[in-house]
Amino acid sequence: MNKQKMKLVYAITEHHQRSTWNKVGVGFVNADGSINIKLQALPMNGELQIRDYVEPSVAPTLRSAEEAA
Repeated sequence: MNKQKMKLVYAITEHHQRSTWNKVGVGFVNADGSINIKLQALPMNGELQIRDYVEPSVAPTLRSAEEAA
């Protein structure tokens, strides 16, 4: 699988002024630029965040992302 064409799908929920990102599926970019999404769960608020795939060893943690902001 070409990881440049892979996407990760998250449901983001807010609770006590904190964001929690839950991985709920994956996406794949097709040759024509369209994206197929395969969900393992549905978000309660109906919102999804789709991001480029990043190797887990270099993916930022929630804490490091908040500290950078």
